[in-house]
Parts: sequence; structure tokens; C-alpha cells
Amino acid sequence: MRAPERFSDLPEYAFPRLRALLDSHAPGGEPLSLSIGEPRHPFPGWVSDVVAENADGFGRYPPNDGAPELLEAIGRWLHRRYNVDVDAEREIMALNGSREGLFNAVLALCPETAKTGGRPAVLMPNPFYQVYAVGALAAGAEPVYVPATRETGFLPDYAALPADVLERTEIAFLCSPSNPQGAVASHDYWRALIELAERHDFRVFADECYSEIWRDAPPVGALQVAREIGADPERVVIFNSLSKRSNLPGLRSGFVAGGAETLKHLKRLRAYAGAPLPLPLQRVAQRAWNDESHVVENRALYQQKYRIADEILGQVPGYFPPRGGFFLWLAVEDGEAAALKLWREAGIRVLPGAYLGRGEGPENPGHGFIRVAMVAEAEELRRALIALRDCLY
Repeated sequence: MRAPERFSDLPEYAFPRLRALLDSHAPGGEPLSLSIGEPRHPFPGWVSDVVAENADGFGRYPPNDGAPELLEAIGRWLHRRYNVDVDAEREIMALNGSREGLFNAVLALCPETAKTGGRPAVLMPNPFYQVYAVGALAAGAEPVYVPATRETGFLPDYAALPADVLERTEIAFLCSPSNPQGAVASHDYWRALIELAERHDFRVFADECYSEIWRDAPPVGALQVAREIGADPERVVIFNSLSKRSNLPGLRSGFVAGGAETLKHLKRLRAYAGAPLPLPLQRVAQRAWNDESHVVENRALYQQKYRIADEILGQVPGYFPPRGGFFLWLAVEDGEAAALKLWREAGIRVLPGAYLGRGEGPENPGHGFIRVAMVAEAEELRRALIALRDCLY
């Protein structure tokens, strides 16, 4: 498929497309939305207290790159989680959610012309988080959509791309645990990708916002592997947030970390066009990164949901037990038809997989899938998955 040349070539965003597909039809049961990845577990009870205690901060412009105490808390978390030491002042920047960072990092770091001349390429899995493509187009780059299918372990095989594409690649996106499939990149996968980036001189953008929701073992981190193998310090840029880890999607708080030169470029763009998090909310984020107890409790709730999904759907042909994140990527004949049938007959709202991918019809790797967000309370999810199984399989 030829990559879109302009924003106007992009298909409509996934959720307006879903509304157009479903909203003219009456639900076949009590409506339940499992389409949007919005966490519904309770956020920590101390959040409101921290905001109130620091409310006077709303009367001041917040630190543009993040308060020193917040950056230090993130640095300590990176050390605890990945055993990497990061210079909080020079190698971390606070974000208004990871989506802002993923978009702006392409603008700040992708050159107008590829190192070999011509239009730069930005690699991304297919299906993928839509901001990857929009960021590439905004920077004037070509989005290169690389299938992430069952045959490739639901992770993209970037090494299989033609050499001329790799030579003009400037950035490669990788989400682990992946959205929508829940696949987790192994140490060997990260090592191979980083070494590929070293050979062809491009950056790896690691979207790790689901890193703290996992089934059996914590996923390895891209920065962790890069430091272990002695890669160029500017080679890997990681993004994370409190949305999934701490059930705080409305806080709009995340971070980016990487080499000092990389962060210098990101901070320069932020100085002109950034929207820093209000100081009271930075104090909430600071405490959240310092606290693991609520994260452990949150993860246990998702692990319970993994077991429920395995129990109900384990015998469904093609079922893939997610290794991390909170989505199910369920094989069907046609994702749009399945989503419409499920809504009309059971009142359950899910997302057709094709809305997260590129390609027409069966050429789109998401065509034969639906994405189910396991965000409902456990027993509600159990009832929904039973209804889904009985309706579609």
C-alpha cells in the first residue's frame, strides 16, 4: 500500500469510524463498551489530597521540562525497574501524556531529508497506535507500515525490509507490550532491533506505556538493553506514562528519556510549543512514580482478567493469550462484521482491528481481528466475554 502523502489522505480516526458503524443500530443488550483503552480501576486515594496540598501551584507557570523533584522520581523509578542510571536533569523530560511526546519527538528529531537523500522513512508496526503515522506525516516523512502478524509473533520484522528503505530510515517505533496484540518484545528482539538501528543509523522510539501490566514477568525495557550492549546513548528514546500504570489517564502525565543530545532537541521544541503539566499535577505524578504498592494492586486485577479470558476463550480457534497490556486481539472472519454483529445481538462494543491498521480489505493485518479492552470490572468482563464467545464463535 502506498503511504499517505497528506493528512487528508489519512482515514478517519478509529472511534469516529466505530460510531459511524454502530450508532445507527440499536444494541442487542445492556450496552457495554470494551472498545476504548481507558482504565477503569480506581486511582490512588491520595491523589486529591496531593492536589489540594499543592493547589497554590496553579498560580504559577509550571517548570517547562518538569519539576526537578518529578524528574528525580522518574529517574529513581527507571533505576528500580530497569537498573539503569539516567541523569534526571539532562536525560528526562516530563510530558503531557505519552501521545504528546511521541508526536513531538518525530517533529524534533526527524530531519527533512534522509541521511542518504530523499524523503526520510519512519517505520511502525501494522496495526499500530495512530499517532505514529500522524507524527511522521507532520514531519514530512514517509510512514512505512510493517506487518505485525501471528507469523512474526505480533511484532514487526524490521530487518526484513529492503536495504534502501533501512538506509533512509530515521526512526522506528516499537510498542511493548504491544497495542493491540499484547505481545512482549524479548531481550533478543530488542537487541536485534537496536543493533539494526546501529548499522543503519536510525533511532528507536520505544513506546512502553503498558510496561507495568504484564502476565508472568516484567517486560524488558529498550533503554535497559541499549545500556547493556553499549549502544550509542542517542540510539534509543523511551516513552511512558501514568495512564495505565496508575489508572490516571486524565492526569495527562508521562515522560520521555534518552540521550542528552536527544533531550536537548526535545526541550528546544517544548520551549516554543510545549504545554507543561500544572505544578500540582506534577506533584501527583512525582508521588505516583515513587509508589509501587498501587501498581502491584492494579496489575493483580489485570492478571485476574487474563485468567478469566483464558478460561472463557482458551478453546476459541486462534486465541492468543496476551503477555501484557489489557487488550484481547481476537481472530474473526471480518472485524467490522463481527463488531456490528456483537453490538446488534449482545450490546457489546469492540473495535474492528482494521481501524488500527493500514491496507485495504484482507491486506490490512487487522482485517480479521477485533480488539477487546479488558477494562470492565472482573465479573462484568466475564459475562461480556461469555456473551462474545457465544455470539461470534
